[in-house]
Order: sequence, then structure tokens, then C-alpha cells
Amino acid sequence: MTQELIDLKKNILEGRYADALAIVDELEGMSKQAILRNIQAYLNILLIHLIKNQVEQCLTGSWANSIRNSIREIKKLNIKDNKKSYYIHLDDWDKLIEEEVIEDAIADASEEVINGKFTRSQLSAMLDKNQIITTATSFLALTYTYSPKELPAIMDDYLSQLAGGEDWTNREK
Repeated sequence: MTQELIDLKKNILEGRYADALAIVDELEGMSKQAILRNIQAYLNILLIHLIKNQVEQCLTGSWANSIRNSIREIKKLNIKDNKKSYYIHLDDWDKLIEEEVIEDAIADASEEVINGKFTRSQLSAMLDKNQIITTATSFLALTYTYSPKELPAIMDDYLSQLAGGEDWTNREK
């Protein structure tokens, strides 16, 4: 990106504005791709913990924190600078999860579920992927409705509905 900035400055100083605008477009594209990669990384973490929850039928404090943090970070990353539009629209999450993220999440989760007891293919065969996607998208939908301040409390309500969530909610303080 440093070279692009040097070229941008040079083009502006030389009055080659069309070339400068092309570089600006390239930089915007690079920035958007970086944001989308970060969103996908947090989405992967979210799915790993939803997979573990589905298979192990429990919810640990660590998993709940990871799910909550992933949702919070996705909210921050997904909203554009104008604070009115999003990189990923609400209706696009299902497709993104199904086509680009869930298989990687399953592979990663296979190392963690019940201490790596299952291969990726074994784990994939036992999962209700549709349920995982539905749960993930219901959590993601919260990011379009609630403020960052409200989101943690709302997430706790949703987390308590997961398998083992009641035990997690009623744990000793």
C-alpha cells in the first residue's frame, strides 16, 4: 500500500487526476477486502463455537465470551464509515456462511470438539448445518438492531437459549 500512496501523490502533483482516481479506487477495494477478511475471521470463530455447542450440548463461559465478542467485532467492522450502510447486508449472511465459511469452521472445530475426537468429515456428517447457519444469522441480525451498548445484554438472552445455555446462565457467580 505504501507504493500506491507514493504513486497517488506523484499523480496528483503531476496533474494526472484520472490515474490518481484509479489508485484511490484500488485502495478502496483493498480496504474493503481487508474488512471482509476480518469479518470472515470473526464469523469463523462464531461458527466454531456454535459447532462445539451443538455437538457437546454445553456452553462454557469461554465459548459464550467468544460468541459475544465475535458478534460485537462483526458489528464494528460491518458498518461503513457513514454509519448508515453495511459491507454485508442482512440477507447475505446465509450465502456467505454456506459458501465461504462453514467448511473452514468445521475443519477448525474438528480439532477442538471433544478434544479432536472427530475428523472434519465425521464432524461434518453429524452436524445440523442448517441449524448452525440459522443460529448464526439470528445472532448477526442483532447487529443491525441493537447499539454496541445494548448488544451484550441482548446476546446473553440469546446465549441462554443455546444447548447448555440455561446452565451457563445459572452458573455460580
